[in-house]
Amino acid sequence: MISSVSPVTRAADAAAGEERLSRKIDAIAGKLENAAFERDVEQKKTDDVLWFHKVGDIAVIDKVRYTGPPDPRGEETYGIANARHPFVLWAYVFVPRGLDRSLKHPVLLFPHGGVHASFDTQSAHIVRELMLQGYVVIAPEYRGSTGYGEAYHKAIDYGGLEVDDIVEGRNWAVAALPFVDPDRVGIIGWSHGGLIALLAAERFPEMFKAVYAGVPVTNLIARLGYSTQDYRDLFSAPYHIGKTPHADVAEYQRRSPIYHVDKISAPLLIHGTTNDRDVHVLEVEHLIQALKAAGKRFEHRIYADAPGGHAFNRIDTPAAVASRKEIYAFLAKHLRRRAERS
Repeated sequence: MISSVSPVTRAADAAAGEERLSRKIDAIAGKLENAAFERDVEQKKTDDVLWFHKVGDIAVIDKVRYTGPPDPRGEETYGIANARHPFVLWAYVFVPRGLDRSLKHPVLLFPHGGVHASFDTQSAHIVRELMLQGYVVIAPEYRGSTGYGEAYHKAIDYGGLEVDDIVEGRNWAVAALPFVDPDRVGIIGWSHGGLIALLAAERFPEMFKAVYAGVPVTNLIARLGYSTQDYRDLFSAPYHIGKTPHADVAEYQRRSPIYHVDKISAPLLIHGTTNDRDVHVLEVEHLIQALKAAGKRFEHRIYADAPGGHAFNRIDTPAAVASRKEIYAFLAKHLRRRAERS
C-alpha cells in the first residue's frame, strides 16, 4: 500500500521529533548540572568539618558572611532592582589559639586558586604554619567559588568583582575583629589566587603592606593562547566574561595584572618554576620584566624544574617547606613588628 502521508507532513513530524529529543537532552543536561552543584555543596559541608580536625587544635575557626558589590547579572528579587542587593559572601576566619586579643596583630588575606574552586583543607598545612606564626587569616570564598550552589558559582567575575570581594573581606576583618591591625594587612595567593593578590595590590595599593604571588596568572590573553579550547570556551560563557579576547582585548587586559604593574607600591614577592604546566613560566617571566620596566622594587625567584610543578611549594616535600620559609621570612619582614595595644 502506498503511504498517503505527504513529504511535507513527514518532514514536519521529523522536525517535531527532533525538537522533542532536543528538549529531553536539555532537561537531562540540566539535571546533571544541578546534581553536580548539589554534590559540590555536600563536599563543601564535609570539608568544613575537616578544618576542625586538621587545625582546630591551634586555631579558633569561624565561617562568616559579609557583603560585596551586587551581581550585575543577578535576577531582580521581590521587585527590587538587583543593584540594591549586595552579594552575600562566605569567608573562613582562622585565629591562633591563645592570641592576646588585647593587642593588634597582622592579618593575611588568602584567596584560593582555580577558576571555579574553593578554600579547602588542601591548604590546611599552610594555615597551620601561619597560625604558629601568629597571623590572623581570612580566606574569602569570592563569587564563583564552588560549594554554594549554582547562583554563587555563576556569579563569577574573573579578575573583576571577585577582587572587590577579597577587599571587602579585608574591610570586614578590620571592622569586626578589634585585635586585627589595619596597618599590617598582607595578601597571599597561588595561581588564580596570585592573580587576585596582584590585582588587589594594584587597585587598592593603600590597603596592603605585603603581597605574595605564587605561580600567578598574569596575562589572560597569553594564557588563553596556550590553553585548551575547553578552557577558552569557559571564559566566553554567557555567565563568565562572555566574549573572546578577539572580541574585546581591552576587557581581558583590564583583568590581567601585567598591564597595571605601575600601580603596585606594596612590597612584593613572586615565585614561579620552569616546569609549571598549568600557569606557564612565561607569564611569571613577563610579569618580572614588566615590573622592572616600571622601575618597581620587588623580590622574585624562578625555580628550575622544581618537583611538583605548579604546586611545587604547596606540597609536603622538604624543598616545598624551604620555599615557604622564604615566603614567611618575607612576610615577617613587612608585617611582624611588635604587637600593639588595641
